[in-house]
Amino acid sequence: MDEAQAVAQLKAGDIAGLQMLVETHQVEALQAACLITGDRAAAEDVVQAAFLRAFEKIRGFDETRPFRPWFIRMVVNDSIKAAIRQSRQISMKDDGDADYEAVLQKLTNYIREPEDAVEQKELVTEMRQAIARLSPSQRAAIVLHYFLNMSTAESADQLNCAPGTLRWHLSVARARLRSLLTSFK
Repeated sequence: MDEAQAVAQLKAGDIAGLQMLVETHQVEALQAACLITGDRAAAEDVVQAAFLRAFEKIRGFDETRPFRPWFIRMVVNDSIKAAIRQSRQISMKDDGDADYEAVLQKLTNYIREPEDAVEQKELVTEMRQAIARLSPSQRAAIVLHYFLNMSTAESADQLNCAPGTLRWHLSVARARLRSLLTSFK
């Protein structure tokens, strides 16, 4: 079954079509949500709620368009809201869980030497802490553009902003990450 068939099944009221969409998009959505929220549990909640909302709102979905951007937009927007709620309730913890570090391992190359393992772990920890210090909008821009490999136009569309605004978010986020990651220059 392909994505179009799964969407058609859902529109017909058959929840079986959701399984294919979950299998196809869950990992990417969870990685994006985890990077934006900085919290694995919150990311799982966001993704689960997004799949349920996609099921509820699928009748309004335009079948001529791809499902991924529509769904990722829900995940990113909800992740930003969750990150804002978290920042109001508690400060970001510096001792993120192992699952969050596993997602951030995408930031580094494969380990070639044993000493690289120590440096890689330090880099992942430093990157996790630096990304957590960005605003939720900046985190979302970084995740969409660099981790989900979306173009500037696609990323801007996902964040419902102009491409120039997205470039500004990326520029500010990169500058902030550079200043926060001084030990790895």
